[in-house]
Amino acid sequence: MPRSIDLIRASKLPSNMMQFAAKGALSVPPDENIEILVYLAKHNKIFGDLARMTLAGWDENASLAAASNPKTPREVLDYLVAPENLRPKLLPALLENPSVADRELARFAISASPEGIAAMLQSPRVRASTGVLDVLRSNPYLKADQSSTIASLLDTSRAEPLPVPRAGSEARVEEANAPTAAEPAREPASAATDEAGEVPDEVVSAYLTEHATEIAADQNKPFQPVGGIVELLGADYFPVSENKEMTEIARSEEKAAAAGVAKSKPEAGPPPGQRDNTVQKINRLDVKGRIQLAMKGNKEERSILIRDGTKVVALAVLDAPKLSDGEVEKFALQKNVLEAVLRQIPLKRRFMKNYIVVRNLVANPRTPLDLGLGLMKHLLTQDLKNISANKEISETVRKLALKMYKQKLDAANKK
Repeated sequence: MPRSIDLIRASKLPSNMMQFAAKGALSVPPDENIEILVYLAKHNKIFGDLARMTLAGWDENASLAAASNPKTPREVLDYLVAPENLRPKLLPALLENPSVADRELARFAISASPEGIAAMLQSPRVRASTGVLDVLRSNPYLKADQSSTIASLLDTSRAEPLPVPRAGSEARVEEANAPTAAEPAREPASAATDEAGEVPDEVVSAYLTEHATEIAADQNKPFQPVGGIVELLGADYFPVSENKEMTEIARSEEKAAAAGVAKSKPEAGPPPGQRDNTVQKINRLDVKGRIQLAMKGNKEERSILIRDGTKVVALAVLDAPKLSDGEVEKFALQKNVLEAVLRQIPLKRRFMKNYIVVRNLVANPRTPLDLGLGLMKHLLTQDLKNISANKEISETVRKLALKMYKQKLDAANKK
């Protein structure tokens, strides 16, 4: 007999039973009840509000049991740890639950309340996680003594040798997508190569291995830049003799992509005696080919591939050994990149040491709200003032920038 949650997912329960479900009144085990409520809260437009209210007042012991249990479904744990849903008494259990991904802890850390920060700094798991600590130190509510504690923990952690990963572990696959795995031994770039040198094949192979699952899922995706080729590069990008033809080709490809028509295999090479321009060259490559070009190509190729709508390709650009700080400064300000690109930049310590990168991320209207708010505390007084007047940015970001600007101004006047 199917479980109630399966019937709800398949929309096979009558309306009156769905209302009972949203009130937590179905005769099902406690763990299934909370799974039903979270599903309704996240996916049901009619009963979602009622389910959220029920969850907010759900029995504390039952909620704590779900937060502590590694077998609790990931969707439930992600809901419970989200800042807008979190009940403070559940936080210690959620922090130590191995089924709560590090990336969820990092998302919580960047906008955690003062009470949340205190709980995180008491968590053995957080204290041992370099990635989560790196994000936590960007939290605008962090106190001076807490910043010192984090700095000390990071220094201790980085002084220890990195553990050798074990193959075949599902947990290791999860860590590959988490902030803790953002940049192991590939930094700084100058240690591996420079713009004039060759990128070792081992660097590319490591990335392909690390992201094998995503590459397999996206292997048939053609190059489809965020915003479209013509909009991003402009007609002037193409040689004059090719402008009209290339513009029409680009537009037809965008229409085909919008209609769900994908290229089944790479196009044939250019006619004898003619050379591909950069976009044509990229268009002929599959996902693996674009990843290799992202990591081994030149500055122009990286500037196009960072806009690739296939996430695993765009993120490969940020792992390119030849990538310069100047390029990242531009990426941080771009509106025509995936949100995943903007989220990945602050997870690399090398980029976060560059003030212009931080400032550009906060000033970028496309930067996720939680990320922009967390990075704002690093800005200088004048930049806070400029951002508070930038109408393109979220009103929440502008208000906090103005508040922090006035606080810094008052502090300076008192000296």
